[in-house]
Amino acid sequence: MGIYRIRAHHGMCLAYFKGEGYSEEFTEHMHRIKRELENNPEVAIINETDDICGHCPNNLSGICTSMDKVEKYDNKVLGLCGLEAGAVLEWKVFEGLVKERILDSGKRHGVCGGCQWEHLC
Repeated sequence: MGIYRIRAHHGMCLAYFKGEGYSEEFTEHMHRIKRELENNPEVAIINETDDICGHCPNNLSGICTSMDKVEKYDNKVLGLCGLEAGAVLEWKVFEGLVKERILDSGKRHGVCGGCQWEHLC
């Protein structure tokens, strides 16, 4: 695969992903993407539907039914990581920015507090 398209807030989801999700199909897809990202490919960090969203029930033909909420998550992650939507970098660089600037600094709840999956983080 070429450059992966990853929603900015999915950098946090992937950090905590343990195999729970909307459906078995979604969970298997998320596991596959997470394994592929371990090879440190280039990723475009975006604030719209991405390669993970393909198996999400909130994705209706490329439009997220929760767009208002998740776009806020994306924009907060982009800002805290000092990135603009569309930035291309190695996955491990982005993963490190998320870890250092959001997760390790205690800002996760301020980005996505209230998410339906928060109990997993």
